[in-house]
Amino acid sequence: MEDTKHPEVPETDIVIWGATGFVGRLLADYLWTHYGKTGEVRLALGGRNRRRLEGVHAFLQADERLPLVVGDSFDEAFLDEMTQKAGLVVSTVGPYAQYGSLLVAACVKNGTDYCDLCGETHWMHCMIAAHQEAAEASGARIVHSCGFDAIPSDMGVFFLQNMARKRFGHSLNRVKMRIRAMTGYISGGTAASMLGQIEAAQRNPDVAKILKNPYALAPEGMQTGVRQPNVSGVEFDPDVESWIAPFVMAVTNTRIVHRSNALQNLLWGRYFKYDEAVMTGHGFKGRVHATMLTALLGLFVLGARFSPSRSVMKRTLLPEPGKGPSPEKQEQGFFKLAFLGTDDAKNRLCVRVSGDQDPGYGATRKMLGESAVCLLKDVPKAKPAGGFWTPSTAMGEKLIERLITNAGLSFEAE
Repeated sequence: MEDTKHPEVPETDIVIWGATGFVGRLLADYLWTHYGKTGEVRLALGGRNRRRLEGVHAFLQADERLPLVVGDSFDEAFLDEMTQKAGLVVSTVGPYAQYGSLLVAACVKNGTDYCDLCGETHWMHCMIAAHQEAAEASGARIVHSCGFDAIPSDMGVFFLQNMARKRFGHSLNRVKMRIRAMTGYISGGTAASMLGQIEAAQRNPDVAKILKNPYALAPEGMQTGVRQPNVSGVEFDPDVESWIAPFVMAVTNTRIVHRSNALQNLLWGRYFKYDEAVMTGHGFKGRVHATMLTALLGLFVLGARFSPSRSVMKRTLLPEPGKGPSPEKQEQGFFKLAFLGTDDAKNRLCVRVSGDQDPGYGATRKMLGESAVCLLKDVPKAKPAGGFWTPSTAMGEKLIERLITNAGLSFEAE
């Protein structure tokens, strides 16, 4: 039976909310090992089940410096108390549209910083619309998508554009992200979020419109712009000399990148274009591989649109929330991304972003952990001010430094 009664919540720097889930446990391990045990950051494990939280605490071999915060995602009084006592809440509890709204509202109310792993575009759109003004007033910095959605994409474009301004004196108005190689696993939470978005779009035409709009996360008044490229089928990309296929996470990553551009007063260009795709190689084999990936993605989306097939997918094909690969498999994973920027004057710049562990788990726990610590320690309050930010606009160069030094990521310009 779940324990929803909670004692007085301790004051702490970071509450790891959802610490008993698979990714939450990985995040707790990372943060305790690197920051909590040393005393650099005061941490707390948060969740709704005391027994499971005690199990995580024992697994970490932690001491009294790592208290437990027991409460429920739907208990507004508890969330209010927790966010009053915390400097920052980092949440792994998804699907966020189901479990995350009251926590964001509490953080906004109390001026508490927040970051998460969200890849649910429609929910982020709703949170920004509902709470942007209140966050500006309270000083709360809310930063969604601090995992594989969408740190490599957002920070990769940020890094490329900074290099472009140094090299050419201006930003590049056309950027492509291409996945050169990747080995890893989709998390159960990510799968649930993807299915939830598709299901929500089926029920509500307004959600479908949000998901189709590449500028859906831009501030009010900036949610239209130049027509964006979208890799929706098999194509040959001469810029990378490879066949390409759609990338399942592009629907979130591209929206985050366009919000970053908008929040910087269109620093990357009023006519900035950005897309993402998977490289499959040149020649006949590359085309066949791209065709197979496109077909599989199409079948997934088709199956997710109908309740009977969606149920079968959940039972037989997709990982369950709370489960994931072994530590050995996480360490064997990696990702290698290429960002190609060009402009109308034919200036060209290529940046490579790589990660040394499984993108959905091993690398994500480090990206999210370093984002939380960076926002807490490296970014002074009011710089940026309260509001909904992206990783690059909230933390910028400070986060890149942490990702390179601590998280196994590399950012290299050719």
